[in-house]
Amino acid sequence: MKEIKVKNSIIKLVQGDITELNTDVIVNAANAQLILGGGVAGAIRRKGGAAIQMECDKIGGTFVGGAVITTGGNLKARHVIHAVGPRMGKGNEDIKLRSAVLNSFKLMDEHGLKTIAFPAISTGIFGYPIDRCAKIMILTAKEYLAGETQIREIVFCLFSEPDFEVFNEELNQISKTY
Repeated sequence: MKEIKVKNSIIKLVQGDITELNTDVIVNAANAQLILGGGVAGAIRRKGGAAIQMECDKIGGTFVGGAVITTGGNLKARHVIHAVGPRMGKGNEDIKLRSAVLNSFKLMDEHGLKTIAFPAISTGIFGYPIDRCAKIMILTAKEYLAGETQIREIVFCLFSEPDFEVFNEELNQISKTY
């Protein structure tokens, strides 16, 4: 497990199943319709229960780069933030990914939440390159924590060892410039 300190907070990496983490929030790599299908979303639906999808249905959807918050249902996490990342080939992917991460942090601050875990947003069926994802997500987290926030811990939870290694390399690069 690798981590860096930013002001009064930490950014850390773990390898494993995001649905098993005991944070205030876990992030779902969502689609704009907020339909919990496969990948991370499917695991959240299976372990969290129907209440999460029911709340998503009431919200109805959000834009690419947007984020909404729901209950965590039966998960260890009290809440799920559904962040809609970009699909490769649709344009402005880096800006959209940064926006999804920033909007997740803003929801945390609005709701007084302190700990959050992210998957590698958009790197599954949306086809976003893992190395670009790691760079944007970690840099955005570092910049956000450098400002005024009550967030104390940002966890990047990578399911596979190769994805963990990419994020670890990026965290090492960013920690050298901090």
